[in-house]
Amino acid sequence: MAAVGVVGAGYVGLTTAACLAGLGHDVVCAEVDESKVEQLSRGAVALGEPDLAPLVREGLDAGRLRFTTDVSAVEGREFVFACVPTPTGRDGTADLGAVEAMLSALSLEPHTVLVVKSTVPVGTCARIASVAGVSVVSNPEFLREGHAVEDFRHPGRVVLGGETPAVERVAALYGDLDAPVVRTDHASAELGKYASNAFLALKLSYVNLLARLCERTGADIGAVTRTMSLDERIGPHFLRPGPGWGGSCLPKDTRALEVSASAAGVDFTVLRAAIEANDRQHDHVVARVRDAAGGSLDGVRVGLFGLTFKAGTHDLRDSPALAVAGRLAAAGAVLTGYDPGTGDGDPAGPVQRVDDPVLAAKGARVLVVLTEWPEFTRLDWGQLAAVAEGEVVVDTRDVLDPVALRGSGLRCVRLGHSR
Repeated sequence: MAAVGVVGAGYVGLTTAACLAGLGHDVVCAEVDESKVEQLSRGAVALGEPDLAPLVREGLDAGRLRFTTDVSAVEGREFVFACVPTPTGRDGTADLGAVEAMLSALSLEPHTVLVVKSTVPVGTCARIASVAGVSVVSNPEFLREGHAVEDFRHPGRVVLGGETPAVERVAALYGDLDAPVVRTDHASAELGKYASNAFLALKLSYVNLLARLCERTGADIGAVTRTMSLDERIGPHFLRPGPGWGGSCLPKDTRALEVSASAAGVDFTVLRAAIEANDRQHDHVVARVRDAAGGSLDGVRVGLFGLTFKAGTHDLRDSPALAVAGRLAAAGAVLTGYDPGTGDGDPAGPVQRVDDPVLAAKGARVLVVLTEWPEFTRLDWGQLAAVAEGEVVVDTRDVLDPVALRGSGLRCVRLGHSR
């Protein structure tokens, strides 16, 4: 088994470290956050990822996994995985500050393979290879939040970009994972990650626009997407309308790809239109809420159900729910929000967060479902109707049963439906 170093203990880094240790490798994970290292070293995992906490504890107990704030601890290892954040910069490009800081802090030995899991613009790995004096392999991650361990263990594909000897060494790390392995060059691996996420964003913007067309024409978005999903060239995934797409990947990756395309002289009009359509989707949801409130949101109390960018995570980064909340507040609405995945320390912008759905509904003229938490289907909507001021629920995720809501005295407004 190999000696592996991982730099960064976020979603990607921690999952990578724990799963590689689970495959039998000797893994040390370096992280700058001292409190996080202290917690992880005693097996406490803050991320709500299924199976991740027991996997971390298993690695610690077996002596195959340890955490440190000393980044030099990864030096001398056979493989070093770069799993540091690359957020969106002010100009839309990927901010590589954390990558540059990592490289400046490390003194890698010639036999080490630097494996870049961080999402980086085309040309980054080639540039690193030219100055770092080690082999570099681009190995982009395709982990879904809420399914990270599952996706590592059962990936749809493993992408490896770089020179053949280094690529084969990294491929061997993954052992017998039953997945196609794409062996390619740095640039194709880097672009493949951006292209995948941007295509999902295109698909989501497309279905949100279809939903608006359905509202205007009387068509049913459920029947329309069912028709589309049965075409094997399209498939059923990412065909559900919602308040917009968000999270830690799609917004930053679409913007970075658009900027990269522009720098290369390519006018990526389709991608730009998808980004613009996503921004307009937030406004469309606000318009539906305004209509439900009677035409004005000034001083109107609105109860929000769901603040995270999707169910199964506590991640609020680029959450469409918060984007909608910001626009509702700007229109004068008074917001109370409930989300089963957020804690007291999580920022919620203009939303007064409560830990009881009844409190979110109390005195609200309109209730709005913004995240597709399964828990919302099991709420006592009759109880919520009793404490709400109004009778309308705007279900932007199409997770509720309109007939059941009607029996509770509530009227359901859904995206993609004219009534």
